[in-house]
Amino acid sequence: MPDDIFLGFGSNIGDRKGNIERAYSELERAGIEFLKTSRFYQTKPYGVEEQPEFLNSVAQVSTKLGPFRLLELLKLIENKIGRKETFRWGPRVIDIDILFYGDVTVKSKILDIPHVDLCNRCFVLVPMCEITCDFVHPEKKVSIRELLRNLNCERKVKPIQI
Repeated sequence: MPDDIFLGFGSNIGDRKGNIERAYSELERAGIEFLKTSRFYQTKPYGVEEQPEFLNSVAQVSTKLGPFRLLELLKLIENKIGRKETFRWGPRVIDIDILFYGDVTVKSKILDIPHVDLCNRCFVLVPMCEITCDFVHPEKKVSIRELLRNLNCERKVKPIQI
């Protein structure tokens, strides 16, 4: 079972923390093992700024599911929690992304691993660095710490206690 799979979680509609915690529970019920989880981070919207702030986290998980089966499970859970498709970078009850699946790379119409554009996303890199700064991006061959050094994240991502 791969144990260096990283998932990103985000919510900016309703009970943001509750939505993410429900996603954790649904994944555990489906047999996904959580190895580490980051704190929750309050973040500015990415792409479309005219919407409520997000709550984000990252988890390191282990599963026997391959990347495409894992994606299917994530979409089922998002729908179960109440996600409705809106527009790109729009508001959402829950968003669960496969950030990394070990050193596997996938490029398809429905799935890109490593996650596209994560190198520019403070709301992914800051919580991921909390879990593991030393994980090396399989395509860029640099650590999460190094990717984070290239961004100015101090004003964009704040850990919060809820």
